[in-house]
Amino acid sequence: MQTDQLINLVEKALDDMKARDVVKLDVTGKSSVTDYMLVASGTSKRHVMSVAQEVIDKAKEAGMRPVGVEGENVGDWVLVDLGDVIVHVMMPDARSFYDIERLWSFESDSEVAAE
Repeated sequence: MQTDQLINLVEKALDDMKARDVVKLDVTGKSSVTDYMLVASGTSKRHVMSVAQEVIDKAKEAGMRPVGVEGENVGDWVLVDLGDVIVHVMMPDARSFYDIERLWSFESDSEVAAE
């Protein structure tokens, strides 16, 4: 499956499950583990787990097996590693605390400043 198709599949799964504040981060060349990260919020721990499970189920239906899944037993933050795309589904408090979007935008700004 092409990366664009995988991103579309994940975005549709997130939308279908009413995930909130979905952000796609292009980390191509900035990360050695993935090219894209999708970050989304859930409204409760159960919602976070359900959203992540939908992403996993849709990926499997499309013939992709996740490389790994972390945090599914806790529900504050579930990470689904699909290789070229990593999905973070988080409770708003965890998302605010870890601020992945700022972390990766800072990385981008640092590289631009260094050039």
